[in-house]
Amino acid sequence: MQARVRVEVEDGVATVTMDRPDKLNGLDYAMFAGLVDAARRIGRDRAVRAVVLHGAGRGFCAGLDFKSWGEQRLRMLHSFMKWGVKKTNLYQEAAYGWRRLPVPVIAAIHGVCYGGGLQIALAADIRIAAPDAELSIMEAKWGLIPDMTGSITLRDLLPMDQALKLTMTAERFSGLRARELGLVTEVADDPLGAAQALARAIAARSPDAVALAKRLFQQSWHASERRALRIESALQLKLLLGRNHREAVRANMEKRPPRFAPRSV
Repeated sequence: MQARVRVEVEDGVATVTMDRPDKLNGLDYAMFAGLVDAARRIGRDRAVRAVVLHGAGRGFCAGLDFKSWGEQRLRMLHSFMKWGVKKTNLYQEAAYGWRRLPVPVIAAIHGVCYGGGLQIALAADIRIAAPDAELSIMEAKWGLIPDMTGSITLRDLLPMDQALKLTMTAERFSGLRARELGLVTEVADDPLGAAQALARAIAARSPDAVALAKRLFQQSWHASERRALRIESALQLKLLLGRNHREAVRANMEKRPPRFAPRSV
């Protein structure tokens, strides 16, 4: 069987492709498992500085493949279980694994982005969508609720009333409307090209500073002022004592491109 998820790394940028174009990258068991495995492999590779996540073919991801659910019902139900101290089940991890990565993840959204596909995109740090992309929190159409960490990622982007409206109606909306709502960061006619350009720009910065910037906002965004300031100081001290900070200073003083070591945090 063809691998559902491809990972290609070049110049510090990992491009992750959901590769089931004949099914609009619908989520079957193999796709869920492939996304989890891809995020884990990237997390172990300290040479990776940024990630671009997209779908092959005509769309980003059409959400759950209900035909595969029917064919593998017991296996799919079993995957709702959480083992040991794990916080996430298989489906949640397929999305939240990208949020947990120490490097920034940029989702490039084109075509359809429905249900579980949208929850995967929401777990990215930045989303770039085509103006005519079609997005939907579509679970209500099938008598379901978002269950791939959307309850966490949506609250960081939308007021509750907007999240409820979109979830209860399963409304479909364009990339432009998603930008107005705040669900995507920006729109671009070529979202993959824009995402790759942004990933290269980020990869040119200190990988330690980029990683700790992500950690800073994730840990402090909803924290008290006292805790946020403590986190800020602790992370900055870690950077000040690191070699990539010293290299950034030297490169700027010598007016040359920096030569960073692999990520150390």
